[in-house]
Amino acid sequence: MYLSRRFYLFCIITIVCLLLGYAFPAFFTAGKLLVAVLALLFAVDYRQLWMKKEGADAMRTCAMRFSNGDENPVHIAVENRFPYPVHIDVIDEIPDIFQRRDILFHVDLASGARKEIVYHLYPVERGAYRFGRIRLFVTTGLGLVVRRFTCGQPVEIKVYPSYLMLHRYELMALSNNLTELGIKRIRRIGHHTEFEHIKEYVKGDDYRTINWKASARRHLLMVNTYQDERSQQIYNIIDKGRMMQSAFNGMTLLDYSINAALVLSFVAIHKEDKAGLITFASDFETFIPASKQPGQMQTILESLYRQHATFGESDYSSLYVHLNKHINKRSLLLIYTNFDSIIGMERQLTYMQQLARRHVVLAIFFENAELKSLAANRPRTKEDYFQQVIAEKFIYEKQYVTTILRRYGIYSLLTTPDKLSIGVLNKYLEMKAKHIL
Repeated sequence: MYLSRRFYLFCIITIVCLLLGYAFPAFFTAGKLLVAVLALLFAVDYRQLWMKKEGADAMRTCAMRFSNGDENPVHIAVENRFPYPVHIDVIDEIPDIFQRRDILFHVDLASGARKEIVYHLYPVERGAYRFGRIRLFVTTGLGLVVRRFTCGQPVEIKVYPSYLMLHRYELMALSNNLTELGIKRIRRIGHHTEFEHIKEYVKGDDYRTINWKASARRHLLMVNTYQDERSQQIYNIIDKGRMMQSAFNGMTLLDYSINAALVLSFVAIHKEDKAGLITFASDFETFIPASKQPGQMQTILESLYRQHATFGESDYSSLYVHLNKHINKRSLLLIYTNFDSIIGMERQLTYMQQLARRHVVLAIFFENAELKSLAANRPRTKEDYFQQVIAEKFIYEKQYVTTILRRYGIYSLLTTPDKLSIGVLNKYLEMKAKHIL
């Protein structure tokens, strides 16, 4: 049981009347009357709130796993079981890691009424999160006494890489609206490598694909249709070294890379390519062979859930040795890393060159969005000019890295973390269209 503000306000007014009664007897009489009224109302309010053992109830509903970097809905259904209207303050004990103090909801419910509350949580770290109980604080129309109800059970949910993003891409793909997500329509260079079927010519088809023999038999123009070459091996290789601990909008570069790798694996498998996963830091750690079997996405998802960045330097020599050992077929290797300078890239260039001799290598690294905004600002003081020059130097170095990589036959993608997934998909589709794989 708790006493409300209204109760204490009533008490203050009563005390003031009693004190004034020493100078004005009429106030003393009014004060005694207020004491009697307060006691009576308190008794009535107390009886109303405790007349039912389970006067109010609440139930939380949410997914048993959350998607990292996405808005995840949580539903709370609140029910009034009293035979009269009540006011309920609802507090949900969310995981401490969110550090939110606004999960407090005020609900007015008629007798027997039920209401659903919806709020969203935005996790930026993978791992296990624990919800506590739901606390209900109920008051009647009198509002002198507050009764607390404890509902629900503690529950643990797991935060996985952004699987909600996969559903968005899947739905857009089914409705042929991938351009709404930023996926470019890539013009095909030449013909596809695998024949699919013959169909009737329609306006817009390439004249070079006309099948004259089939056209003669059917007395209609018929054209050959082709499809992308299938069953190519795509490996997402994620660097978990110290440079991947840098943060952007609350999420580390490692988490952005994990989300992008998950999306690309999903798209690659739907295009009937084989998707695999490799992670490394100071040692070669995770290796999932490229496959397009039905359970491959779940295997990749579970593996990505457990990945964490380290504080050591990444060992590209170990990566090179193990890739030669485990991957025999020519594959597309997408290496998610972050070069802080030209010198940092040159230390790993030898190993990337050797990989590029046997495979198609795409190095993916990150622009610093804060440096870009700093360089775009108009300087006003001498210090601003110095900062802008330094920012432009770092931006130039990042762009120069792409030039060096291209010189040695290594493809590259320089992007901001928030555009990583779109950039990687566009690059993958572009490389398939040009038959680079």
